[in-house]
Amino acid sequence: MFVSIEAILEETRRKNPKQPEFIQAVTEVFRSIEKVMDSFPDFIYHKILERMVEPERVIMFRVPWVDDNEQLQINRGFRVEMNSAIGPYKGGLRFHPSVNLSIMKFLGFEQTFKNSLTSLSLGGAKGGSDFDPKGKSDLEVMRFCQSFMSELYRHIGENTDVPAGDIGVGGREIGYLFGQYKRLRNQFSGAMTGKGTNWGGSFLRPEATGYGVVYYAARILENKGETFDGKTCLVSGSGNVAQYTVEKLNELGARVVTLSDSSGYIFDPEGIDAEKLKFVMELKNFRRGRIGEYKEKYPHAEYHHNPDVTNFNPLWNHKADYAFPCATENEINPKDAKNLVDNGIKMVVEGANMPTCEEGVDLFQEKGVLFGPAKAANAGGVAVSGLEMAQNGSRIPWSREKVDKELLKIMTRIHDMSLEYAERYSEPGNYLDGANIAGFLKVAQSMIDQGYV
Repeated sequence: MFVSIEAILEETRRKNPKQPEFIQAVTEVFRSIEKVMDSFPDFIYHKILERMVEPERVIMFRVPWVDDNEQLQINRGFRVEMNSAIGPYKGGLRFHPSVNLSIMKFLGFEQTFKNSLTSLSLGGAKGGSDFDPKGKSDLEVMRFCQSFMSELYRHIGENTDVPAGDIGVGGREIGYLFGQYKRLRNQFSGAMTGKGTNWGGSFLRPEATGYGVVYYAARILENKGETFDGKTCLVSGSGNVAQYTVEKLNELGARVVTLSDSSGYIFDPEGIDAEKLKFVMELKNFRRGRIGEYKEKYPHAEYHHNPDVTNFNPLWNHKADYAFPCATENEINPKDAKNLVDNGIKMVVEGANMPTCEEGVDLFQEKGVLFGPAKAANAGGVAVSGLEMAQNGSRIPWSREKVDKELLKIMTRIHDMSLEYAERYSEPGNYLDGANIAGFLKVAQSMIDQGYV
């Protein structure tokens, strides 16, 4: 019996109350794939949609650790193993106070289709904790990571589930996590990615997501006969994704004028050039400082402390050609989207996961703004993680040039596939539908091939 997509969505809402991020992610994908369901009646018969919204496994656990004052602290750990139809689970770990089950499920759901788009054999997962590494000493972070891995190690492995980094989980955290995994398993394997290049990591992994975002965006522009040369860009965030998005935009001749963190944002009308970006990288990656220190170093810049973003975020109210949200989910609300459109923005490409609210995406598409969705545009990180897994399997490291060449090839393929599927099943140039449909079809067919598991 035929069950409408709206009915499946309603049932998903009923079964997942108070999980708005997860429902938002599911709704976005379902709105796209509704356009292909008539062409694939097997998906209805085999209840692909009903199965796809249910994680294959959800692991939730307590994480006890002792702080520097010898006080016991308790955090909550998660791993959502969403879908393994096309390969072992793959997805990052996020350490941030906002982490909850809804965010983990939304990220795991998105990761499933993102990994599918890379054409690598990787399933979708996500994990993390409500632990906040900000303000913690290295020893506190190490104790937490070791406690976290003391449970997680039971559920991961190079052919089972391969975590990586995300917000709050950088090279330091990956090192502590992998060290504890190695101790408990008594083996050195590719069970995690994002490792240091001295011990199994890949060149270009820190840069991969940001570079990939710009490679994808450049392909969109190339398809329109345009380039980045002389264009003004807004970038949010100041972590790895934002930093390397700025670096690659600078290389391609753009002028980036904003960066942000949770304390506020900076606006530099002269542009954040290579020298200024080097300062930001040292500030954020080594001193773990706040973006406001940028103005102390470069007094001509503006700094806006803790803007009230409940109404709108003023970072998105500057005139520019292109915007790259690289901070966190839903950072562009309906008012922000309107401000971007009113200020003449021509392209929005997502570096963070689902950074644009549903109404904002609708507005961009209605107004003809070129829109690169996260699951396609920010797939460079997991793509290079997959390449790291290949290097671990052969025990042969690749050169930086080879990794960069493969990354560019993968991002170009994702762009071209998104465009092809949009034209075939939706409308020409609808990158959102194209990415959702292309990623979905591969996973759906694989699920049918493997039976009811």
